Amino acid sequence: MASVNYKTEKMYPSLENSKLSIRERLSYAMLDTSGQLIFTMISSYLLFFYTDIAGLPVSVAGVILLVARFIDGIDAPIWGTIIDRTNSKFGRVRPYFLWLAIPFSVFGILTFMAPDLSMNTKILYCAVTYIVTSIIYTGMNTPLTAILPLLTLDPSERLKLNSWRMTGSQIGVLIVNSLTLPMVAWLGQGNDVNGFRWTILIFSALSCLMTLYAFTQIKERVSVTDQKVTLRQGMRAMNKNWPWFIIVISNLFFWIALTGRTSTLVYYFTYNIENKNLVTILNSIASIQIFGMIAIPFINKYMSKRNLWIAALVAAIIGQVIILSAGTYLPIIIIGWIIANLGSGIACSMPFALLGSAVDYGKWKNGVSASGLLTSVGSSFCLKVGSGIAAFVPSVIMASFGYVANQSQTFRSLMGISISFNWVTIVAFALALIPVLFYKKYEKNGR
Repeated sequence: MASVNYKTEKMYPSLENSKLSIRERLSYAMLDTSGQLIFTMISSYLLFFYTDIAGLPVSVAGVILLVARFIDGIDAPIWGTIIDRTNSKFGRVRPYFLWLAIPFSVFGILTFMAPDLSMNTKILYCAVTYIVTSIIYTGMNTPLTAILPLLTLDPSERLKLNSWRMTGSQIGVLIVNSLTLPMVAWLGQGNDVNGFRWTILIFSALSCLMTLYAFTQIKERVSVTDQKVTLRQGMRAMNKNWPWFIIVISNLFFWIALTGRTSTLVYYFTYNIENKNLVTILNSIASIQIFGMIAIPFINKYMSKRNLWIAALVAAIIGQVIILSAGTYLPIIIIGWIIANLGSGIACSMPFALLGSAVDYGKWKNGVSASGLLTSVGSSFCLKVGSGIAAFVPSVIMASFGYVANQSQTFRSLMGISISFNWVTIVAFALALIPVLFYKKYEKNGR
């Protein structure tokens, strides 16, 4: 395809009022902080909660997570289409933060209840509550990305705003990962079921209050047509939208890598390193990603977005290889962990920052503005389906290698945990890197 400068003044007739206030930037960041208070509990600890606390077989737990996330893969474009057809007094995207804040918190709590039921009934309960929670989270997370093109027209302001958002996300991750296990121990007083119940109750209440506050502080500045975009029309925005396809493919493999690494960390350090207390320390160190996210707008002055994206994924791979090579030697593990998280933090931000440009490209190429659909697939779909695959693959590997919860593991089962934590992560990050290599000409054509 010939090189085309698609971001012309016709597409961006004015950048007036494109700068957001500090309060609005903080509120946008707060929306991701609040969501992570529940989602990080799920992505980091739900597989472990199902197997070692609720007593579900590891293979069954993996299937529940996979099925739930693939249902999310279906509901993500549905949510996107619903958003594209929304017209309310609060705007097109913004009202979903108001409408879904309470349901999301309620079902987040129910997901970690682990009621005393028969095994089959417990499996059904876990599946239903998690699936509903995931569906609602998609309805919360999709607007978070879809609203970005409606907050400002300025691509550089979008990059800065996305940096604020991802920093807010990492603050939520830091809160959950540094406090969850200590809170479970303190609140449960030896009863981990009660400990998890009280912990998710506190996080869910905070999540709801923060979401509702942030809703009152942001506004949709960019006017959109009142035309309701159908799913069929929205699909037209994907036609030959190559930058969007690149973002989707890379982001899908990225979330397989990131969530796989996160969900198996607790197994690796509990059984392979034999020090469960390190989980909280390593998860806290992981929030060094914040510094990488904050630095993105500054690094982008000297390095293109595509090259920055590539360098970040390479760093994530190198860091994981260092961890694998370190064995049980903690100082080297920590060095690898820092490198891996700096890389994954920056790599996590790039698709969200570039999706707005892919929406603009689809509008220019096909005449359809489908912000909700394109961003829902590019963000929520990739996150949810990638996370589902990331939970399922380790559960299959660990089960096939003989993992048994709360027991001393055999050499074979320890190998299965190591493969899940290290090699699945390395391979998935490498697969995320490949499509980014083809992004260069689309970035050159951008503003």
